[in-house]
Amino acid sequence: MATPHDTKPEIGDLIEIVRGSFQHWAVYVGDGFIVHLTSDPEVACSNSMSSVPNNKALVTKRELRDVVGTDEWKINNILDGKHEPHSKEDIVRDARAMVGEAPYDIFFGNCEHFATFIRYGKPESRQVGSESFFLGGGLE
Repeated sequence: MATPHDTKPEIGDLIEIVRGSFQHWAVYVGDGFIVHLTSDPEVACSNSMSSVPNNKALVTKRELRDVVGTDEWKINNILDGKHEPHSKEDIVRDARAMVGEAPYDIFFGNCEHFATFIRYGKPESRQVGSESFFLGGGLE
């Protein structure tokens, strides 16, 4: 697992993985596992807008090292200065509840929107410069 530091993620941390021209985002849920939105459960995230068929994706729980492979990654809790993170218990509960099929939209519901929604309740993506109400307004 390639990482620019020796820091181990804590439950609820956002994990940013370098994937070519895009970054892939996930939420660390403990014991070496992440939950993330992906177009293919065997691949971390595509770097092409056209690679998500039918605007459907999957939320999966996988080992961080399996998703990262040899790519660079870092802990990046990008919105901590803007939004209060949810509790670790709420993050893990919400992330696990989302596992399964999910809608995908590169501009309004991508992997970064998903990760920031789980951590902060605010789906935001710096990669596409937009905010959205992920999955029709989020968890109730």
